[in-house]
Amino acid sequence: MQDPIRPTPPPRDIDPFVEHRRLLFGTAYQMLGTVTDAEDILQDTWLKWNAVDSATVEHPKAYLVRVVTNLALNRLTSARAVRETYLGPWLPEPLLTAPDAAEETEVADTVSTAMLVVLETLAPVERAVFVLREVFGYSHAEIAGFLDRPEATVRQIAHRARSHVHSRRPRFDADADARDEITAKFMAACQGGDLNALMEILAPEVTLWNDGGGKVTAARRPLHGPDHVARWMLGVMAKPVWVRAGIQLESAVINGELGVLAVVGDYRGAAFTYDIRGGRIENIRFQVNPDKLRGLNRG
Repeated sequence: MQDPIRPTPPPRDIDPFVEHRRLLFGTAYQMLGTVTDAEDILQDTWLKWNAVDSATVEHPKAYLVRVVTNLALNRLTSARAVRETYLGPWLPEPLLTAPDAAEETEVADTVSTAMLVVLETLAPVERAVFVLREVFGYSHAEIAGFLDRPEATVRQIAHRARSHVHSRRPRFDADADARDEITAKFMAACQGGDLNALMEILAPEVTLWNDGGGKVTAARRPLHGPDHVARWMLGVMAKPVWVRAGIQLESAVINGELGVLAVVGDYRGAAFTYDIRGGRIENIRFQVNPDKLRGLNRG
């Protein structure tokens, strides 16, 4: 006699914080531009979530997004004062992503380093409204609830932020295959010290930003032009400390786009992200601040 068919037990409820963690991280990272700060915000959000009676929260997702948004706003407001005295160019903290960036942060091209640099030019509230509206698709009414502001005010802020971003957001035309090819040439030229080969793939108006944060030697001002940029980069690669360490360049998907990591053994010591237009590299962002590389080396 066969055993009677037992009913399948109902699935155990998923904790809303766990269920929406990627969304919450994506919101905090988009607003702050650093993995470390975004993770701190998630920790604080988790503590607040566990301090309330979740049974009394009618819409847990909205509650959590509101908490993350306001914590990130507070952090961003204080961080802007620090960034005004930052040594050299400030760049976002690189984030390793899956080939589909949305898999990790529920965002598409908006997680790119270029976009995060543009978002840095927004005021804190403008940035919050833009991220919630344009990236995650919340309505003006929902955002007004998150920020405790009138809906009409949020609409005005959203329009102003969108216009600001669209006027400054760079447009590039490289498809995945072209980016693969140029990345391979970039790594070969840098690793081989080939000045001519490197200059060939740099656009005439190329600019390089180097973020050392005062922690390591880095260019304090942006570098312009293929000759200046190429010679400086190869000079860095030829430094005895890099040569002795046996630095190797590896391709990796960084902030949703193929970029390059400088690796010593298992340690990722630098990250290159760049924009491509017309088959050439137009902008290079070179992150070497060790405080901003912790996320790349965690785990």
